[in-house]
Amino acid sequence: MKKRAMLNAIAAAAMAALLPAAAHAAAPAEVRIGAPISLTGQLAADGLDQKWAYEQAVADVNAKGGLFVKAAGKKLPVKLVVADDQSDPAKVTDAMERLIKVEKVDLLLSTHGGDLNMAGALAAEKYKKFYMITTLWPHMWTPKKFKWSALFFYDAGGGAEVPFLIWETLAPAERPKKTAVVMEDSPDGQGFGGAFAAMAKKHKANVEMNEPLAMGAKDYSAYILKMKAKGVDSILLFCNPTDAITLVRQMKEQNFSVPYFHGWKGTWTGEFHEALQSASDYVLADGFWSMDYPYPGAKELGERYEKQYKKQSVTAGMFYANAQVLMQAIDKTGSVEPKTVRDAVAGHEFKATVQGDVKFQPNGLALISSSANQWWKGRLQLVYPATKGGWKLKLAPPWSQRT
Repeated sequence: MKKRAMLNAIAAAAMAALLPAAAHAAAPAEVRIGAPISLTGQLAADGLDQKWAYEQAVADVNAKGGLFVKAAGKKLPVKLVVADDQSDPAKVTDAMERLIKVEKVDLLLSTHGGDLNMAGALAAEKYKKFYMITTLWPHMWTPKKFKWSALFFYDAGGGAEVPFLIWETLAPAERPKKTAVVMEDSPDGQGFGGAFAAMAKKHKANVEMNEPLAMGAKDYSAYILKMKAKGVDSILLFCNPTDAITLVRQMKEQNFSVPYFHGWKGTWTGEFHEALQSASDYVLADGFWSMDYPYPGAKELGERYEKQYKKQSVTAGMFYANAQVLMQAIDKTGSVEPKTVRDAVAGHEFKATVQGDVKFQPNGLALISSSANQWWKGRLQLVYPATKGGWKLKLAPPWSQRT
């Protein structure tokens, strides 16, 4: 018995001696953050901006020593692992599974777009991995009561209200009287169109025409003639860049212009200006962010983007802020455990991001404001939200009076 007790004591001592080494070996060496991103397919241009923004956010954190993780007892470098979702909701699921199962990521940043991010949120629920989302309509996400994701974005109503708020800053004689709501024939377009109709009613604005726009059409002549016949003086457009370019080109060819032309999704890209050149002047574009925001790091990030790409971005800051929120939550908790990080986001506020202060409700939703920017001489000027000493909206004259 004494011999057996002695052997047990020796074995226990040996195990105790090995435990610190084993624990040390198991300690993480880096924080692995995955992201399904549209590197190819229809949303590739957005995806490349998103990838750039995530990379910048990670590089900036690593330049300061990384993120503190309790299990390691120190700051660790952050590794961004990207998988191409090919702009396809079905491929988002594949990308998420690869990131989780093969790449063994700790946490996830979102892709871009409603259908794609819904697929990502569903995969996050399945695998119980926290998924930090932006660019997904809250009315799509909220009813699902997801436990493994959080979202910050503006809602369709908030985005649709922006033009009417801008109009109310104009002199009464300058305010649009007959509006055309031109929404692409898609689920997003239908949802946004309904939001515009509701906001027009709220602000007592007259919607003279509200018809779906055929996606990918080569000829919008009949549509333009109808707007002419109805005396439309403002257009609220939601469509992809290719269709927006086609519509504006044909409006110019038919000598039809409106004082106020405001686009969503299709008019903010560099592609829109490059294709239309001076014809893009006066056109307004939606945006998720602006380098003219008075928030820490916003101007510097915008200048960094311009230096690299020789153009502006109205999205990069929101994607950057998405990564900021996730990494601040990790650093605050000292954990990469998905539920711990999710709980550190939901119901909490994140200050001094390049998107400003982002405050999350207990369900994990944070609402931000959409921006409006006007093309002028190849640059996007921030119109809304207005900043002190900022750009003043220019109403478009007829084509013949433009220089």
